[in-house]
Amino acid sequence: MSDATQRATLAAGCFWGVEHLFRKNFGNGKGLLDAKVGYCGGNTASPSYRAVCNGDTGHAEALDITFDPSIVTYRSLLEFFYRMHDATTMNRQGPDVGTQYRSVIFTHGDEQEKIANDVTEKVSQEWYKQPVSTQVVPAAQWWDAEEYHQLYLNKNPAGYECPAHFVRNFPPLSA
Repeated sequence: MSDATQRATLAAGCFWGVEHLFRKNFGNGKGLLDAKVGYCGGNTASPSYRAVCNGDTGHAEALDITFDPSIVTYRSLLEFFYRMHDATTMNRQGPDVGTQYRSVIFTHGDEQEKIANDVTEKVSQEWYKQPVSTQVVPAAQWWDAEEYHQLYLNKNPAGYECPAHFVRNFPPLSA
């Protein structure tokens, strides 16, 4: 990764829908350079999808984004993250239940941590009007998911999409 790119690692439920919405909203020249679905925040090396889904590894299904901060800011990505899933439910999105579906912002450095905490506090107060379940934690070891999960909803247009994954109409956050 060059100085002109940054990473954002986010977990917001089933990673297929998360990847699909981020690519749809930030792809095609809108700042997203690459995205991979995978696993983060667990305690097992090289976890498999089956092990993560069984809840045996402690990992969250996550999306690792490479983005151009001169086109889209980290703050903008986080605001979208909070718009595209229900951050008030602990360890679940819609019918998907388990710690692998938890809401997490995995930060890469102090600046991202500061921004993530600020956005999380504002979202809680201004949008949801209640505490959110989202954890803000330093990024742990990243593991790419198996290849058939990458771009899953592009390859399988009729594939499962979590009903909690849609873009909510919230007003702009205060400065």
